[in-house]
Amino acid sequence: MKTFKKLSLIFSVFLITFFGEIAVNLACGGEIDPYDYYISYFHNNIEGDEYSPFAYNQMVYLNSETDTESEPDINSREWAKYLNVKKEDVLKVMYKTDSATNVKLVNFDGNLSPLPDSLKQNSFIQALSKRKEPLKYYLFAKSCEPLANVDFSLWDPKPRDTAAMGSKAKEALKLTEAEKDDFLKLRYAYQAERMFHFAGYHAESKSTYDKYIKSSKVNSAAKGWALALYAGSTRRLGNPEESAFLFSKVFASNPERRVQAYKNYYYNSTPVNGALKYAKTNNEKANIWAINGFGGNDSGIESLNKVYQYEPKSQLNGTLLVREVNKLEQDLIEANDIAKIGYNYYFSDNGNPKYKDSLKTVNLKYLNEIRNFAVKLATEKKYPQPELGTLTAAYLSWMENKDFLASNYLAILKPDKLPERLRDQYRITDLLIKAKNIKKGNPFNENDLLPTLKWLDEKRFAENKSQPSGQYYDNDQADKRFSRTTRNFYQQILAPAYLNMGDTAKAALAMVKGDLTYKTLKENSLFQNMSYQSIAFWQKNLSPKSMQGLAVYKTKAAGNDVTSLLASALNQLKSDDFYELYGTTYLRTHQYDKAVQMFAKVSANYKYFSPENWYGAESESKLYANPFIETINDFPKKYVTAKASITKKAYAAEMLRLQKLTVSDKKNAALYYYKMANAVYQTGYFGNSWFLISYDWSSYDNSNPAKYVYDGDYKKAQTAKAWYLKARALSTNADFKAKCTFMLAKCLQKQIIMNANPLSFYYYDKTDVKWRNFIKANYNNPYLKELRLSYGKTPFYAVAAGECSYLGDFIKPKTQ
Repeated sequence: MKTFKKLSLIFSVFLITFFGEIAVNLACGGEIDPYDYYISYFHNNIEGDEYSPFAYNQMVYLNSETDTESEPDINSREWAKYLNVKKEDVLKVMYKTDSATNVKLVNFDGNLSPLPDSLKQNSFIQALSKRKEPLKYYLFAKSCEPLANVDFSLWDPKPRDTAAMGSKAKEALKLTEAEKDDFLKLRYAYQAERMFHFAGYHAESKSTYDKYIKSSKVNSAAKGWALALYAGSTRRLGNPEESAFLFSKVFASNPERRVQAYKNYYYNSTPVNGALKYAKTNNEKANIWAINGFGGNDSGIESLNKVYQYEPKSQLNGTLLVREVNKLEQDLIEANDIAKIGYNYYFSDNGNPKYKDSLKTVNLKYLNEIRNFAVKLATEKKYPQPELGTLTAAYLSWMENKDFLASNYLAILKPDKLPERLRDQYRITDLLIKAKNIKKGNPFNENDLLPTLKWLDEKRFAENKSQPSGQYYDNDQADKRFSRTTRNFYQQILAPAYLNMGDTAKAALAMVKGDLTYKTLKENSLFQNMSYQSIAFWQKNLSPKSMQGLAVYKTKAAGNDVTSLLASALNQLKSDDFYELYGTTYLRTHQYDKAVQMFAKVSANYKYFSPENWYGAESESKLYANPFIETINDFPKKYVTAKASITKKAYAAEMLRLQKLTVSDKKNAALYYYKMANAVYQTGYFGNSWFLISYDWSSYDNSNPAKYVYDGDYKKAQTAKAWYLKARALSTNADFKAKCTFMLAKCLQKQIIMNANPLSFYYYDKTDVKWRNFIKANYNNPYLKELRLSYGKTPFYAVAAGECSYLGDFIKPKTQ
């Protein structure tokens, strides 16, 4: 029976608190951005865009699924050159016609009169109308498309018509043999090979390639497309190692098929040495090692060294080097607590310190290996841009906190002589080195950073031409490198530095500045333009003193220094959110007269925050507060209707009135203190008006230690306890004193919960020390004992004992 009572207690205190209202308003960020899950300042496109799909990204299989070259563009260009027509006209007819136009083109016999005017004027169509053989091929290719391009549907899977494709392949072979024009002969052969391949006749597909395509003298991308089919058939016929090698050749020769070749290389699941068996030239070996390097998330130093050994002039060296630097950034640059991104944004990282230290040692050792390679790249000067090596060595030295060494590497370079992207990276690295004094809290002149910060602004504004209206998802995040760099600098370096210097207001300015990626804002309210991290920082960390500092900074936007740069960002935004938060900070510190003044500056039509009611009907989509109602139980929370609700502004005014009455009407001061105590109690995590002082609520709030200035009220009910004590001391009414005592017991219970950290219990194991201490602390709650012994005969006691399971669990067993 004793065990049952203890379990009953737990369900009264915890189950209701944590699971009865799973999450009223858990503020959280969006999904992790696969292009922005770790801190990076080293841009992954420094060496160009040719291999950008293979930049480092642990969150997705490829950094981009889109090839850097367009197959339709390449094919259209070849046809345009062959027929001496406009490339755009070929592209339009071959790839951009609608279904109605397609029907007309399938039956096109060279007669222009039935065609619409837009096609009659098309130079490609005009050329086909005059040249019989190219038109014949075009019509044949159109007849193959429905067989090759079968749309797959999970609900209605349609098998390919292999018999029809086999017939088409044989027809294509006859046309290949009869054709004298090498350009068309190659394409007929490709159609034959393709039809055989898709029909599953892989031996015939390969023989077509060997006989007609392999030896073709035509310089055409179609030969690479044909080789890709040949590689696929080779795999189907049981030789994955040769297939992988062949796909590596397509990877090298055809940028428009590079992503496909890369995937197929790995579909073969063959070790690198398997593909290398077939490689004869250094170029072939280098490409195999490069693909191997692109496919790994761990150390790629072996691939890096091998590619450099075989092809030191290849751009693959620079791409692989940058990729390794990006890996080290993920492993070594820690996100600051005030603006975490990536996994740590959702989960705290409380791993084993010894393990983390040993992992850091391993990563620093690897950093030195990569830096040594970068220095070799720079000094041997076999690579076309040896400056990349020097710049990489400087950046890695900055990562290792060797600022003097980093500066020495940068001093070797002449930024005005560098290509644009290297010059941009030089400026970023130089900024980071200069900012180290800020991060360390050393004396510094922040205005030395001003030119570079202005330059960064222009760079990110260029990436973000105009701000879309409404809610949207930006699909171009992969290309927003300067936006991420600028945000990271302000929020990961500048804001924490100001915070360490005790200037929370300036840290808040830096957080906002980091988020404003658009030069002109369409929606200019404060919180509409902030990231989740910045909103959380503002709403949780700022005090009245910080807000006062921000108000002063707002007046300094006209200067020409870093302060004005930061302040001007804030002045871009309407002030309603600013003064609403300002007033809230005064509510949290119980300065109700000043809160009233701040809320008076908020627009009359401003919509104060009301959380979503996840479990209500459509007509009850919001939760509304009235902190002045009395409740015996914390759960279920007693919310009210919209008409009966009290806003922050009204709450501040009423609390100010009660506060004044405690002085002017001392006879009834006990009642006023009691009402004020109830109100601040209800603004806690456990109350119905939590959103008067907090902007989010989570069922896990009580599992985290008190951290913010308002947590004394929000989590521990400290002010409520103090005012209940005053109310009880000023009263002589036993029933009133019983109410106060009961509420004092509940306030103390909140502190017991916080001290116990109940989520650490393992199934409420009674052998757990914290569990035993928690049970003991609750059974020895002095206010519960006092309630039973001193006020057990009062009417309130009888009501509370009947309604509150808390009393039922703790008091009734003692009286039996």
